Amino acid sequence: MIKSNKVKDAVDEALKILGNEIVLGTPLGAGKANGFINEIYRRAKANAKIKLTILTALTLEKPKGSSELEKRFLGPFVKRLFGNYPDLDYELDRTTGKTPSNIEIIEFYFPPGKYLNNSKAQQNYLSTNYTHAARDVLSRGVNLVCQQVCSGEINGSQVYSLSCNPDITIDIAKEMRTKSDKVCVVGQINPDLPFMYGESIVGKEFFDILLDDEEQYFDVFAPPKMSVSDADYMIGVHASTLVKDDGEIQIGIGSLGDALVYSLCLRENQNKKYREVLGAFNISKDVFPIIEKDGSTSVFTKGLFAATEMFVDSFAELYKAKILKKKCYDNIILQRLLNEGQIKEKVSSDILKILNHEHAILKNLTEGDVQFLKEFGIFKPSIEIKDGVLILPNGKQIKAHIEDPEIHLALGDELRNGAVAHAGFFLGPRSFYQFLKDLPIKERKLIRMKKISQINQLYGHEEIDRLQRKNGRFINTCMIVSLNGAASSDALENLGQVSGVGGQYNFVAMAHELPDARSVLQLRSWRYNKKGKAISNIVFNYGNCTTPRHLRDVVVTEYGIADLRGKTDEEVAIELIKISDSRFQNELLTKAKKALKIRASYKLPDRFKSNFPASYSAVLKTLKQDGLFPAFPFGSDFTEEELKIGKVLKAIKSLNKKKILFTKFIWSAIWSGTCPPRFIPLLERMDLHKTKGLKQKLYQKLLIKGFVTYL
Repeated sequence: MIKSNKVKDAVDEALKILGNEIVLGTPLGAGKANGFINEIYRRAKANAKIKLTILTALTLEKPKGSSELEKRFLGPFVKRLFGNYPDLDYELDRTTGKTPSNIEIIEFYFPPGKYLNNSKAQQNYLSTNYTHAARDVLSRGVNLVCQQVCSGEINGSQVYSLSCNPDITIDIAKEMRTKSDKVCVVGQINPDLPFMYGESIVGKEFFDILLDDEEQYFDVFAPPKMSVSDADYMIGVHASTLVKDDGEIQIGIGSLGDALVYSLCLRENQNKKYREVLGAFNISKDVFPIIEKDGSTSVFTKGLFAATEMFVDSFAELYKAKILKKKCYDNIILQRLLNEGQIKEKVSSDILKILNHEHAILKNLTEGDVQFLKEFGIFKPSIEIKDGVLILPNGKQIKAHIEDPEIHLALGDELRNGAVAHAGFFLGPRSFYQFLKDLPIKERKLIRMKKISQINQLYGHEEIDRLQRKNGRFINTCMIVSLNGAASSDALENLGQVSGVGGQYNFVAMAHELPDARSVLQLRSWRYNKKGKAISNIVFNYGNCTTPRHLRDVVVTEYGIADLRGKTDEEVAIELIKISDSRFQNELLTKAKKALKIRASYKLPDRFKSNFPASYSAVLKTLKQDGLFPAFPFGSDFTEEELKIGKVLKAIKSLNKKKILFTKFIWSAIWSGTCPPRFIPLLERMDLHKTKGLKQKLYQKLLIKGFVTYL
């Protein structure tokens, strides 16, 4: 391994190994080694003889804003929140159409919506399941892998943590080396990363080049917490009734995940109030029978275990609320015995006999038996075995036999090396990273980082996965659902790529493989189109499919829960129409009947004909006045002033879709008076309290009108 303290030297070494044909693989999200990547990109940009292909996903960029007002708003905020995070040069060039012809960028997951109008990005999108990403990267000849790492010690030995991204790096690096000697794995040290355990831990031999350049240390990318809308809260409340105690959960990123977790925390911490909330919204087993069949509204006695590709920041809230507390163990016999209730977390006096009966250990304990018992806390860690004798911490020796009368002296107090979460990668706000760093090592080890090949599929480790993923709930987000139950989550029917399939298909399919699992797709039932017109996200048919109709399971909107598993085409269509917005129900019903998918005599029950935002907004408003359902349930990175300004900018942007109303707004703003004193600090934050020229004066007038109208 080559150690380097200068990024230019590290790139020189990589070029010596690889020559001018470079296929660079780098992790999705926050794990990218920006310093090294930027340097090798600059070399390729300056030397057309170097052919550089970058294979990655979810390239992150600091927000910039499209309008002048957005830029003024984001400038100070971005500087404060993102610190010295360096944007990736290849991303800056790609967004402006300046990527050189000798450089190609291929991604399998986009930041949602970012590249819809970027022809090169659309053409170079690679559609693949997350479980197949490593295979597809290898098939394109990857010969250079680089990512951020952090250093630490375990048992006195220097080790490194892949931290937020062990996901596919380990599999790619291992397989890449079997194909060629002309390959290179680079680690760029960044002390700002949380030091994580599990599969993230590697030795120095994992790397060919280790870069430790203090000038390249930077703040890990930390997107801000976003607000939760009323519709999102309603989806979260409904979905929260489907999560069972003593279960497993997977949650997607974003405000829908926050809404779900907030509702689960309300269910745990204020169960009486939670049930009152359900009653206020008429969410019951009578309306949605699936709640009684496969859900629950009770507190979490045993808790939940997480097996999730992305450990989103809202999992931290579940952990703090003592909901994410169910420990699972990477041992088939132990996990089965725990599931069956034959053993408990607390080590009992009969545990050795039980393990012997299950052929986990012999009566005459071997070295391997003792190592196993120590690893999982059944024996004290200081116990040693020599020549068939156990040596206790006080030096006393007893026979290494499970029926020795003093064998209880070797027993530990409780099982160890369990985990409350298995995760492939993580990304979140600054407070989330700090939460991970502040966890005592013993607790941080409860969040065990794993390869995606171990998280997103059952193959190769099916028996232990089935035991650990009891009552699994795989909860994801989709954009559009057809009346046949098919869902579109990653792209439009005009082939425009919005994001990527990621692991959604994997988890949907897994829910059908596990006997007590359910796939839950969260869907906002309607949206505004580009012209400001409300349209339905539940449609008769759609020209893109991420998860097919034969894998339909549960769909949740702000209006209810549709249980689609095992249903006929007519039943599926009816269930979906019941949870659609009532503005579109007649049209959907007419189309389904015309297509012979719903009998002509069918009439929608009256209880489902009032699915309008007003049907829940008034109740939510009252609950908010009681301190429930805040806009930012888990804190905000915005100041109070920024929250007010953001609200106004969002309202003005929305109004811009309605030309006549926006024109009236502008004229009213121009003829508005002076700024009320209470809004002057907001103008100062936007640096428009004093103006130069007509353009700035107009922006100032627009803001003043917005403050008066919307605050």
